[in-house]
Amino acid sequence: MTWQPDVPYDVPPVPPALDVESRTVLKAAVEARAALAGLEQASLRIPNPSVLINAIPLLEAQASSEIENIVTTTDELFRVARDESTSATPETKETLRYRQALFLGFERVRRRPLTAVTAAEICSEIKGREMEVRSQPGTFVGNPVTNEAVYTPPVGADVIHRLLAQWEQFIHADHGLDPLVVMAIAHYQFEAIHPFEDGNGRTGRILNVLLLVEAGLLSQPILYLSRFIIENKSAYYELLLAVTAEGDWESWILFVLEGLRRTALSTVRKIDAISVLEHRVRETIRSVTTAGSNSDLLTVLFEQPYCRIATVVGACGVSRPTATAWLNALVAAGVLIDSRVGRDRLFVNAAFLEVLTRDEGVGPARTGEPKLF
Repeated sequence: MTWQPDVPYDVPPVPPALDVESRTVLKAAVEARAALAGLEQASLRIPNPSVLINAIPLLEAQASSEIENIVTTTDELFRVARDESTSATPETKETLRYRQALFLGFERVRRRPLTAVTAAEICSEIKGREMEVRSQPGTFVGNPVTNEAVYTPPVGADVIHRLLAQWEQFIHADHGLDPLVVMAIAHYQFEAIHPFEDGNGRTGRILNVLLLVEAGLLSQPILYLSRFIIENKSAYYELLLAVTAEGDWESWILFVLEGLRRTALSTVRKIDAISVLEHRVRETIRSVTTAGSNSDLLTVLFEQPYCRIATVVGACGVSRPTATAWLNALVAAGVLIDSRVGRDRLFVNAAFLEVLTRDEGVGPARTGEPKLF
């Protein structure tokens, strides 16, 4: 049956019958894998891996939530992440649940293969309530003003369970496809199934990085496509729809591979910049405080851009006056900014925050790439 935007789409099984690994796709896959390998090596050489594991997923959570119009500021996100007892907006709380969902999924794939059950657990964590597959019709993907449908996902719990089983079989099948091509196809398939009432986009973006971990291409969940998707949002949705409407797999797969390549390169640059900054701050700590070689202080300053006196006391095993003296000395040296939120003192590693949030700029798309991105 020909696809119609206002008719529930019975998503065809994957992989598609046509050859999805053209010469162009294979070349792009090789380049993306090389960039991922560089990212893996960079992550292994950074002195304090917790920098990546704690901070970068927060930025992914923020970007992925922003795609769904759930907007929080970087400032509030990091402040609340350091101390979740701090009051926060509903948007910030939902963004932090995304990070928890990511960590939950990572722990799951370390113990067992990725499944539809894992996807449901991730979505439930994101939404803060148990999410089951849709059982009722009426899901609408389209223009809320004109009420014009752009795409209607499949309907019925039995149909969705069948499609998720096919999705599961595909990601674990021995079909000889490059793992990055598998990830691109699986992401389309999951979004086309649209199995839950809400949270499908964010769940699908977490599944992307988990597939990379499961394939052995990354040892930690530190690469995320959400910022690339925000920068190319129209292309993302147009190319997803083009697979459904026209069977244009190549443009979609190339888009994902280019996103992986650029994001990996950008993250490597960020890691290198963090390493340089850590070295500079370490030397300043030695010169202006009595902390000496206490590496725990450096760890506190780079786990999150914000810290409190109590955080240093607990992490470094020192008295409150000593922790206060250290932080004040680093404020005087220009390493930290002393910020007050109500009656609370926060110490901001502003240079670290700037490195985390800036665009590393890996350049424009390569010559010959699809014009949409």
